[in-house]
Amino acid sequence: MRNRYQGQAKKSNRKFEVVAGRELAVRVPLPLVEVWEELQAEVERLTGQAGLEILRAILEEEVRQRVGPPYRPHSAAGCRRWGRQPGYVVFAGQKTPLCRPRVRTRAGEEVELTSYRRLQQDGRLQRAVRERIIAGLSTRNYRRAVEAVLEGYGIERSSVSRHFVQATAQQLQQLCERRLEELALVALVVDGIEVAGQTLVVALGVAADGRKHVLGLWQGATENTTVVKALLEDLVERGLDCERRYLVVIDGAKALRAAVERVFGARAEVQRCQLHKRRNVKDHLPEPCRADYDRQLRNAYALTSYPEAKAALRKLWRQLSGVNPSAARSLEEGMEETLTLHRLGVAPLLRRSLSSTNLIESCLATVRHVTRNVKRWRGGDHIARWTAAGLLEAECKFRRVKGYRGLEELERRLNPELHSHAEVA
Repeated sequence: MRNRYQGQAKKSNRKFEVVAGRELAVRVPLPLVEVWEELQAEVERLTGQAGLEILRAILEEEVRQRVGPPYRPHSAAGCRRWGRQPGYVVFAGQKTPLCRPRVRTRAGEEVELTSYRRLQQDGRLQRAVRERIIAGLSTRNYRRAVEAVLEGYGIERSSVSRHFVQATAQQLQQLCERRLEELALVALVVDGIEVAGQTLVVALGVAADGRKHVLGLWQGATENTTVVKALLEDLVERGLDCERRYLVVIDGAKALRAAVERVFGARAEVQRCQLHKRRNVKDHLPEPCRADYDRQLRNAYALTSYPEAKAALRKLWRQLSGVNPSAARSLEEGMEETLTLHRLGVAPLLRRSLSSTNLIESCLATVRHVTRNVKRWRGGDHIARWTAAGLLEAECKFRRVKGYRGLEELERRLNPELHSHAEVA
């Protein structure tokens, strides 16, 4: 048994061992996780220092091109080196101190380095601030929570707020200036959200490939016809073809319906939210019978055939007339528009996706979550900036609508004349 282990190297308990041979190598025995835990901080520090050396080289290269090598300036150069000065660059998502070279003209005027200005304007800092605050980090706790590979500065509360304002202002501008010609939209979902006592009307588009897009928002005191009309007209100005027919999903508010009528006229097929209709009817009924009538209403909307669904609703209306006339009137009001997708023959899976405003409610829920930490609202575009930030945050997580393969068929039924011309051509 002793001979079996003779000639073998003794097992090393050291975490690092230099192995001699044709080439020097480092042997790292298991477990590697413990090794990395000890090395991680040092590796991050070295990586950060290497990055700063690259930035210093970039600045030095611009100086060399303007002036020439150190101690050997170009005779034709109109400027010269003028020492160094403490400065900063944006690195790893925050301001990082960096001693910058200075250049002056022969007359003594300071020369601005183009590369230094660009390194200070890196949008990564603003994106980092925006992402952390949107995730719920307050400006008071930003300094303690920020994680960076180098010790930086410029992350005080006032600085964080300033960067967040700049980042969200860019997002608001991006959202309000989006062009819509190339989206191939089939359906629009319009709804409002109240933030800090003001109402913002939001439009969501569903394209033929099933992808959802936040189209825009409009701020007003209430969800009135004027505000909604202004939003829809803005979408038309940005490329929404009002000559095409669209499916417009709304919650049944009269202001929304009137605005859609004024902008699109008969070119819009309006689908009223079935969930809102069920809630409105249920709220008129006594507590003991709410569950039964809500089940009947849900079963009626679940029918695939338009005649069968309409007949079931008419039957339920007659029953409600004898129980609670107010509930019956609530069901009758706009009943036909709750069956628009049935009338168009949309497949059941896609019909469930588009028969309510749930598509946009998820966006608005994200806005409420993002704005939960705001303690004091100011004037100007403060509310609009935060709402846009929440909407774009929700858009990053969008998935295709369920049943999206039926959207092309829905588009053909909405605009049969366009497809007939294409087939003839």
